This record gives sequence, structure tokens and C-alpha cells, in this order.
Amino acid sequence: MNAILAITVAEFRIALRNRWVAISIAMMAVFSLVLAGAGSAPTGTLGADRLSVTVASLTSLAVYLVPLVALLMSFDAIAGEVERGTLPLMLTYPLGRFEILLGKFIAHLIILSLAVAIGYGLAAGAAIWADPRASAGFPAMFRLFWTSLLLGAAFVAIGYAISAFARRPGAAAGLAIALWLVMIVLYDLGLLAAVVADDGGRFTTDVFPWLLVGNPADAFRLYNLAASDATAAAAGIGAAAHTIPPAHALASILLWPLAGLGLAVLAFRKVTP
Repeated sequence: MNAILAITVAEFRIALRNRWVAISIAMMAVFSLVLAGAGSAPTGTLGADRLSVTVASLTSLAVYLVPLVALLMSFDAIAGEVERGTLPLMLTYPLGRFEILLGKFIAHLIILSLAVAIGYGLAAGAAIWADPRASAGFPAMFRLFWTSLLLGAAFVAIGYAISAFARRPGAAAGLAIALWLVMIVLYDLGLLAAVVADDGGRFTTDVFPWLLVGNPADAFRLYNLAASDATAAAAGIGAAAHTIPPAHALASILLWPLAGLGLAVLAFRKVTP
């Protein structure tokens, strides 16, 4: 356990030196504050409190930004060690490859939690400052916080798998961006095109819900919108949020970090010093 904590501390210091902590916090803070102001415009129309509407807007932000930040932090976790020649030294430590990944994982999750907490905290403070009744949305904000961490954890673990598979930071960076585009942008567009082409057939009723829940980003969005009082404030798959059981979406959010870590460990075992 002490060795895992030592790797966690070392990885956190590397992130501080590379400005990843500052960059992550700045990105979340800026975008959260912008959405806190612009995303609360429908409050009066929906009849929901200002913070609940802000949470619905932040959900759409988190789907895009949290996976991107997670992948950018983790894509060179293994490839960077290989390129710098530090992997052989790291493997001499009295711990396995899973423990090495676990130490890095904890450090990156701490960074992500700081960024998310500060970003969401600023947005919540702005909403309450403008409307004291917005405190009724605190449960929704807390739910968004811990589900955002699970979403980020899934993509941090996937980033490790990419890093171990590519073994070069440049190739890992390209694969990480490509994966983000596919899973966050193109995946939903593909499903939408398939639903339109199916025209209410079996794909729409039987296959589409499972494909939607199978993507961690969509599962995250579905779970938060299904429990939100301001679902109408978010466009896109808001209607699907009430047709898919929230338990299925939650199970996907919980299982993806574990599956990602398992895949990362398998890929890391094939990396030779």
C-alpha cells in the first residue's frame, strides 16, 4: 500500500509540473461558469429551480469535457514511461503492474475530482447567488458530481489501455482523440442515423436502448437526465431518458471503470521494458 501511495504522490507531482492540474481546473471552471449563466435561461419556463436547470446544462458539458480531460491526462501514462526509459526502473519496485496502474489511477482521479468539484462548485455558487431558492437543486448537483467522476474514471482507464497498446506518446495521443470523437460525437450520430433509417422498427425498440446504455457517456447522460427536474432543458436524448430504466444506465456507469482497468492491465502486461 505504501508503494501504491508513493506512485500516486509521484504521479500527482508530475501532473503539477506539467500544469495538468491547473489546466483541468481552469477548463472546468470557465465552461461551468458560462453554462451557469447561459444555461439557466429556461428556468421560468420549466418551473424548476435555477440550480436544477444548471445541472441539466452541466450534464451536457460533462459528457464532452470530462472524457476529453481524462484521456488527455492518461494517454501517456504508459507510453511516456516507455519513451523516457523509466519503465524498467518502475518495474523493479516490489509491486505488480496492476498496483502501478492503480497508483496512477488514484492520482489522476484526484486531479479530476478537484477540477470537477471547483467547476461545479462555482456554477452552484453562481446559481444560488442569483436565486437563493436554487439550493433545492443540491441533490442533483451531488449526483452529477459523483457520476462525473465515474465517467472520468472510465476514460482514464481506457486511456491507460490506449497508452499501453500504442507504446509511443504521439500514437497514443492520436488514438485517444480518435476514440473521443468516435465514442462522444460519432457514436450518437450513427445511432441517430440508424434510428431514422429503421423508421420505428425492431432496431429502434429492441437494439437502440442497449446500444445507448452500452456507451458510458450516453449512460451517464441518461441517468442524470432521468433523475432531473429539468430534462426539457437538455436537447438530444432527453426523451430517451424516460424510456430506459435508470438502473441500467447506472450499472453501465459503474461497470465501465472496472472494465477499463481490466483492459489496461491486460494491455500493460504485454508491454516489455
